[in-house]
Amino acid sequence: MGIPLKVNKFDYTSSEIKVFKKLDSPKKIQDYLNSLKINFEKGGDTCISPRMVMRQKKAHCMEGAMFAAAALEFHGGRPLVLDLRSAAHDFDHVVAIFKEFGCYGAISKTNHAVLRFREPVYKTVRELALSFFHEYFDNKGVKTLRDFSNPIDLSRFDKFNWRTSEKNLFQVPDSIDDAKHYKILSKKQIRHLRKADKIEIQAGKIVEWKR
Repeated sequence: MGIPLKVNKFDYTSSEIKVFKKLDSPKKIQDYLNSLKINFEKGGDTCISPRMVMRQKKAHCMEGAMFAAAALEFHGGRPLVLDLRSAAHDFDHVVAIFKEFGCYGAISKTNHAVLRFREPVYKTVRELALSFFHEYFDNKGVKTLRDFSNPIDLSRFDKFNWRTSEKNLFQVPDSIDDAKHYKILSKKQIRHLRKADKIEIQAGKIVEWKR
């Protein structure tokens, strides 16, 4: 994953550097995210920085993707995220992406049994996005994944101090949502989608963290 950056450039604290140093592979970053509680946003919507994720020990998917991107960057990678856009009635999902062995993989924070880590076996970003398709369905089994973005480099948000800000960073997901996305399905394909099986719907209700 390369040589670590000069981390003082981002004003990380010694305790934050200590955490990042340990997370020297995508697997370890994913394991760390899995150890954190899900941010249920009980006090209202949030979009907290990697600093606040470490401090509060919780994250939702956007916050987890930002943290993972910062950890990848610490070890010499680019802080890239991928936006997975759903049908209007369902929730979008954001993952951090990385490349190993010439292939893409993803790090993901979710409370469910699906939409999780992806091994770096996907040749293109589209292949990676499509790996989430069949697991991406609502409570009625309707498959809802519709679009995916280009990889988005979070360094474009450096002016907001996205790595260490103690304020909410709603500018980041708003900008990501406005970025160019690519359709996965035609209207005809959408009309002919088969619903997930009952056992798949049942499995999809398994959660890691109770509200």
